[in-house]
Amino acid sequence: MKTIDEWAHRWGIPAQAMDELKAVMGVAALSVMSVPDSGTAPGSEGRQQSLVRLEAAKLGIHLFRNNSGAFKDESGRLIRYGLANESKQVNEVLKSPDLIGWRKRLITPDMVGTIIGQCTMREMKYEGWTFNPNDPHEQAQFNFLKLGIADGCDAAFATGPGTL
Repeated sequence: MKTIDEWAHRWGIPAQAMDELKAVMGVAALSVMSVPDSGTAPGSEGRQQSLVRLEAAKLGIHLFRNNSGAFKDESGRLIRYGLANESKQVNEVLKSPDLIGWRKRLITPDMVGTIIGQCTMREMKYEGWTFNPNDPHEQAQFNFLKLGIADGCDAAFATGPGTL
């Protein structure tokens, strides 16, 4: 099955016309992310995340927040949420990244012209951060990224624009 963009390319429909059509149909790339106001510390993880999401939108990469945590419901039952947050034991060694989505990838050579969605994941860090292999939290985050990379995902730590 071809994507609408592949079909438009085959028939010579200008990209600008396709962008307008997708916007009219409500399928245009979302660009609703914004940089936090001045109340957010320059270089903070939250600000860098917003900047990376803006950069991703400009590049046609769809990234979404992967909120992760746990809470007790009204009955006292623990409810876990977020990718791979299935138990305390799993969460101690495997922490899914802050941003998860996909990017278009052209496949070659046996599937020339076919576009797939490649999983894209970014674990956000503050500006200037460096990896500490002795930090169990960072190591668990790195474990998840390595699993994704092993299967062909585009997965990495990011500290701001240019690290996407």
